Amino acid sequence: MSKIARSAASVLVVVVASTAFVSSKAAIAVESSMVDRETEAALKVLYDTTPAARELADKARGILVFPNIVRAGFLFGAQYGDGELIKDGRTAGYYNITAVSYGLQAGIQAFGYVMFLMTDSAMSYLDRSGGWEIGVGPTVAIVDAGMAKTLTTSTLQSDIYGFVFGQKGLMVGVGVQGSKITRRGP
Repeated sequence: MSKIARSAASVLVVVVASTAFVSSKAAIAVESSMVDRETEAALKVLYDTTPAARELADKARGILVFPNIVRAGFLFGAQYGDGELIKDGRTAGYYNITAVSYGLQAGIQAFGYVMFLMTDSAMSYLDRSGGWEIGVGPTVAIVDAGMAKTLTTSTLQSDIYGFVFGQKGLMVGVGVQGSKITRRGP
């Protein structure tokens, strides 16, 4: 076996092991009070840096907040984060987000991700789905800095608007497409 093949096999074993660890809700799930504090801080940062996000919050049926998602990989990768759904200003449930990927990628990065659920159909899809994969189901529009400047209540057409913010670290090809969101216990 060549040195490259051994290295790739080693990375695969590490990624598979870490993915199994990540998918174990009991082993990873953080305390709800910690998620509450991190969510509050993440929303403050998002609202301070992106005024359009605050406007969306006023119109949203629910806000799904993942204050700290960690993604790492080298050819194979994984990501994980805990979050919560805010509805009518109060916590309506706790969720986690996971993903496994492969391809030309390398690095480690942490970031926040907030989704504004704008329609009743988006909220009911989240409520009735046992595990929701982003890219399947309601339409998600990822808002970048340029789009945020032109976003108005009259131009809102998507079911869900997502904001990625607070990136730290370096990861080639960061994205949330294909991530799975699952409700976790209380």
